[in-house]
Formats: sequence, C-alpha cells, structure tokens
Amino acid sequence: MGAQLRVYKRRIRSVTATKKITKAMEMIAASRVVKAQRKVAASTPYARELTRAVTAVGTGSNTKHPLTTEAENPARAAVLLISSDRGLAGAFNSNAIRAAEQLTERLEREGRQVDTYIVGRRGLAHYNFRERKVVESFAGFTDEPSYADAKQVAAPLIEAIEKDTADGGVDELHIVYTEFISMMTQTAVDSRLLPLSLEDVAEESGAKDEILPLYDFEPSAEDVLDALLPRYVESRIYNALLQSAASKHAATRRAMKSATDNAGELINTLSRLANAARQAEITQEISEIVGGASALADANAGSDN
Repeated sequence: MGAQLRVYKRRIRSVTATKKITKAMEMIAASRVVKAQRKVAASTPYARELTRAVTAVGTGSNTKHPLTTEAENPARAAVLLISSDRGLAGAFNSNAIRAAEQLTERLEREGRQVDTYIVGRRGLAHYNFRERKVVESFAGFTDEPSYADAKQVAAPLIEAIEKDTADGGVDELHIVYTEFISMMTQTAVDSRLLPLSLEDVAEESGAKDEILPLYDFEPSAEDVLDALLPRYVESRIYNALLQSAASKHAATRRAMKSATDNAGELINTLSRLANAARQAEITQEISEIVGGASALADANAGSDN
C-alpha cells in the first residue's frame, strides 16, 4: 500500500509541474494576442486607403493590366498557406491546412495546376510528410510578423503572377489564413488576391456605393497599377499574417487554459486517490496493531490458566 501512495505522490508532483508550465504559456499567449490585435487594428486604415486607391485606378481607366484582367482560360494558380512555426494551438494549423487542401482540390477540379507556397514550419512539415511539392516556404516570423516579412513572402508571388504560364507563371493568386474574429472564434478562410475583382474590392473597402474621384494618370494608368498593385498584395499578405498571428496566440491561450484546467482536475483526482490509499494504509496498520494486541492478550490469558 505504501508503494501505491508513492506512485500517486510522484504523479501529483509531475502534473503540478506541467500545470505551472501550461499556466505560464497561457499568460504569455494572452499578452501576445493583445499586441497582435493592436497591430491588426493599426494596419487596417492603411490597407483600406490602399484598397480605395487601387479601386479608383482600376475603375477610372480602361487599361488592361495583367493584375486586374482575368485570363480567359486560367491554367495555373498559386496558393499561399499561412500556418505557424509552433504547435500547442489546438486545431489552428489543422484547420488552415484543411482549408488549403480543399481549395487546391477545387482548383484542380476546375482544370488549374496549383503551385503551393507555405508560411510556417507546421504547414511545411505536413506537406513534406506527405511528399507534396512546395514551390517556396517561409518560416521564423509567424509569432510576430513584420511588413518586411510580408514583402519577402509577396515578392515571389508577384513575380509569378507577372510571368506567362508558359514560363512558369500563374494566372491566379489565392491565400489561405486564419481570420481573427474574437478571442474565442478564429476561422480558416481562403481568398483570391489576384486578379482583382474590382466589385469585391470596392465592397471590402466600403467604397461600393461611393463616388470615386477622377484621376489624371502620369505617366500612365498602367504604370500606376504597376506601382500600386504590388503594395496592395503586400498589405493584404501583411494583414493575413497579423490575423493568423493573433488567431494562433488566441488558440494557444485557449488550449493552454484547457490543459491547465485538466491538470487541476487530475491533481484533485490523484489527491483523493492518495488520501484513500493513505487511509487504507493507516487502517491496515491499526488492524495489525489491534490484531497483535489481541493475540498477545490471548497468549497471556492461556499462560495464566
């Protein structure tokens, strides 16, 4: 019985140490998600105004720019999957990966060849384990992405969309990321970045019913689009990185809180079992003492007779 009590105590110490770790990780994630939310809020006005400018140029000119004109028969598409470098975030990565796989299957059914780009080690590990081709991957900044990281990710994608498909380019650019809705809700979503659908862009920016100003373009509308659209892609990717970072921290906080609560319940259960084992051990010792005393009394009574 003493051995069983020692086992319970050892398990209680182990679970208590784990609970301290998960509690600390929960507090760290809670502080990081607040910072990530602030960055998302700070990036929104810039993205909105940039989107408004792109919409104005696209609707105010008749230029057939490759970044705003859809191919008649698109044959190739690029999919950017944003995952995280670390785990311990519940279903955060698996939901994003599942959304990317569903998008890839849909594009392939429509006759497009898909080139996959991945941000985050978790997504890359998933694709490498299944021996799926990845054109390019990026890692090391998913917890706290910067605009420079977004430019790094956007550069090969913009280069690919500017090339002809015969030269290895793509006709469409899609992005899959986790949208931060609230501390309790994060949803994996997919969105087509390029070619731009001007109606959808205007609706997103709140300018659908707005009368846009008339512009004179110098040197030309095409040159303005050449300058604006890469910035638009970078801002959208940056916002997606921030959304994913906030979602990941929220998912980690929720997962660690659940782990901490489960550890507390397990400690209570083990404590009750340890108390029961201790009580059983004490009862057995008392029974042995009483039995020994009774046997000694019987022996003494027999010797007196």
